[in-house]
Amino acid sequence: MEIAFFAAGAVAVIATVLAITRLVVVHALLYLIVSLLAVAVVFYTMGAPLVAALEVIIYAGAIVVLFVFVVMMLNLGVRTQETERKWFAGRAWIGPVILSELLLAEVIYLIVRAPVSAAISSISTPKQIGLALYGPYLLGVELASMLLLGALVGACHLGRTSKSGREARQ
Repeated sequence: MEIAFFAAGAVAVIATVLAITRLVVVHALLYLIVSLLAVAVVFYTMGAPLVAALEVIIYAGAIVVLFVFVVMMLNLGVRTQETERKWFAGRAWIGPVILSELLLAEVIYLIVRAPVSAAISSISTPKQIGLALYGPYLLGVELASMLLLGALVGACHLGRTSKSGREARQ
């Protein structure tokens, strides 16, 4: 379990650094997805499969889809669409695919190696997680919700066009 924990942690750190340093937004989003999946594996190795599932569903699913919608809302024209087609070439997927395959191998290793009875005894119930989140971690949960609200308002502001911008396009 420790080997999988440290390997997933290493993948998370590498993918996060690559997501931060990419100039192409789509590439950064791919690495961000890999990073979030690696964090989910870390949670799973720590005995919190529900939190790992929530990590995948909420962050790797919903939040990254929100980011993709923001990129689509910005729609910078035909020239950028041609550039995006080039970005989806095979080379752009090599890094995320390698890191994702490493994570998949870790998950398969953990599922095969861990006995079922040990996994069932360490599962947290939703009630336990809810009490923990809205008990001592209430401030952190509320701060995260405010951060997401700020990101949503920023996305709406960036996607909105002014009256002079609409006249210039016509």
